[in-house]
Amino acid sequence: MKQYLDLCRYILDHGQKRQDRTGTGTISTFGYQMRFNLQEGFPLLTTKKVFYRGIFEELLWFLSGNTNIRPLVEKNVKIWNEWPYEAYKKLPEFAGETQDEFIERIRTDEVFAQKYGDLGPVYGKQWRDFGGVDQISDLIEGIRKNPFSRRHMVVAYNPAEVKDMALPPCHSLFQFYVSADGKKLSCQLYQRSGDLFLGVPFNIASYSLLLCMVAQVCGLEPYEFIHTFGDVHIYLDHLDQIHEQLERTPRKLPKLELNREITDIFDFKYEDISITGYDPWPAIKGKVSV
Repeated sequence: MKQYLDLCRYILDHGQKRQDRTGTGTISTFGYQMRFNLQEGFPLLTTKKVFYRGIFEELLWFLSGNTNIRPLVEKNVKIWNEWPYEAYKKLPEFAGETQDEFIERIRTDEVFAQKYGDLGPVYGKQWRDFGGVDQISDLIEGIRKNPFSRRHMVVAYNPAEVKDMALPPCHSLFQFYVSADGKKLSCQLYQRSGDLFLGVPFNIASYSLLLCMVAQVCGLEPYEFIHTFGDVHIYLDHLDQIHEQLERTPRKLPKLELNREITDIFDFKYEDISITGYDPWPAIKGKVSV
């Protein structure tokens, strides 16, 4: 994925060194766009191995409307573990538990999970219940009934509820676009904040999968994913990892296959999604800044 490596180089060459909310520090730029033609392959990063099962499970979790990490924890998907743990550490109930101990209790104790495992009204809540509006259902209906509308949008950034969220939505809104011949579907994401090493590869794959799923249930062909950023940054403790990837040559993109029998966006399960031909370089670890 040359587009991703080009963005890495652009930030290293043109970015500004800045302090940030987490205290880690970043090199950042404001305003950038990448385009991925899904007809050329599924844009899953190949310069490091990406945990795509976690990406796909997270997207299905968003679509379900759930905001509690327990369904992810039960599937050993750790994407959101840090945020509820950090919140728990600030409570009087905290008794020095490690994060692993906290997550194990989320897994095994449903009452505990209900109280301490919820992230607030994050993505799933906003996608499925933004002030009473099921945005995903409306999106599908809109594409089917009025494909050339300019209103095929879903907004996750709800100013009225941001204060109650564990993390305000980084991928803030997305819009779909049907080609003039009525055959192809594209999606553009606006991401207000992008962690280039850890988060952005997940975001590319997640929204590309969403595009493919929406296209299938609307009888269209997935075409282009456009990824537009506000503040896109490299954390200072990820510089070595970024440089390591820049020394690697991208490999052929894999292919995504969906169960063609699925016609309802909410019927997809992980078993209905498969990746073939994925041959990445080895994984590279990095710390999450919370």
